[in-house]
Amino acid sequence: MGLMTQLLTLPLAPVRGVGWVVEQVRRSAEQQAHDPAPVERALAELEQELLDGRIDEAEFDRREDELLDRLEEIRAYWEGPGR
Repeated sequence: MGLMTQLLTLPLAPVRGVGWVVEQVRRSAEQQAHDPAPVERALAELEQELLDGRIDEAEFDRREDELLDRLEEIRAYWEGPGR
């Protein structure tokens, strides 16, 4: 950008700054929403609940299927187009 352009668009600087912050927050939220680590921890905890006898096999299977579906969605997101 030239000096004249910078001077003429100076009043828009706060708007550009807010836009940048919003984009950073969006990226961070997207990464957290598509992080496989919490789902993997939940699977490990679920297995421990089964081993400890706190849940039965049917409950384990139901919850495991939900978690594995979520993990598959996360992996598909990271492997999807544009990634």
